[in-house]
Amino acid sequence: MTNNFTDNAIYKGALLILLSELFLVFSGMVIKQISGELPTEIIVFIRNLFGLMLLMPWLLKNGTKAIRTNLLRFHFMRAAVGVTAMSCLYYSWGHLPLAQAALLKQTAPFFMPLIAFYWLGENISGRAKLAILIGFIGVYTVLNPHEGSLNFAVIIAVVGAMLGALAKVTIRRMVGTESPQRIVLYFAFFSALLSAIPALLVWEMPTAIQFSWLLLLASTSTVAQLLLSKGYSYAPAGQLGPFTYGSVAFAAIFGWWIWAESLGWNTWVGMVLITMAGLMAMLKKRAQKHPR
Repeated sequence: MTNNFTDNAIYKGALLILLSELFLVFSGMVIKQISGELPTEIIVFIRNLFGLMLLMPWLLKNGTKAIRTNLLRFHFMRAAVGVTAMSCLYYSWGHLPLAQAALLKQTAPFFMPLIAFYWLGENISGRAKLAILIGFIGVYTVLNPHEGSLNFAVIIAVVGAMLGALAKVTIRRMVGTESPQRIVLYFAFFSALLSAIPALLVWEMPTAIQFSWLLLLASTSTVAQLLLSKGYSYAPAGQLGPFTYGSVAFAAIFGWWIWAESLGWNTWVGMVLITMAGLMAMLKKRAQKHPR
């Protein structure tokens, strides 16, 4: 029974992570629409402010007991790291092709198992290491660096991915005692405060249409955060990391459909490798179902 529960937990966590990545790509699509009209600093601030407002009904319903915590330092750390990663990610969404920005974000799972191992003591099996390696090869194949040169947006995207990995492992550190709603609420609160300063330095009032886009951005991002927090409550970060590759396929499909971003042979080969990596992670858990 215990093994069955563990298998079910992995599958539930994987599904929630995939849904979270889908909503994150939706957010990237909104950012791509408005990044040419508003500075990244303003987009990040209003996204967090609107996200906080969206969570107010939940807070009013549950009262102050819903935000009582002994892990305030971790909430602040997650917000500080997360809002910096968010700024890098939003910049890359706005200045790179949709698929490429999503792919660069997928370097985060390469850092997550190492952080989880050294900080949380989570073990990483040989099969999981192989899955991550195959995923890395897949992302490298899709990026096809021999065909172009690195630019500032690419460097920013990789830095954001590294910080994003740390933020996700911080979630894993808190899920034992913190609900997904509380994690997201504190993230929105601290992120709104931290992002207000750079936003004020470049402030310009968004138009009504831009506010509508930003509200949609806050909605999709908040849903993504809730799904992410809930997903990591089911299994260790290192085990669920490969499933974050789902955004690669989502971004490539929507990028081709809406912005006519073409997919070369290397993209398809890379996607196959990335899918294989995710399947290997699931087969690993199935193989453990009948231990000797």
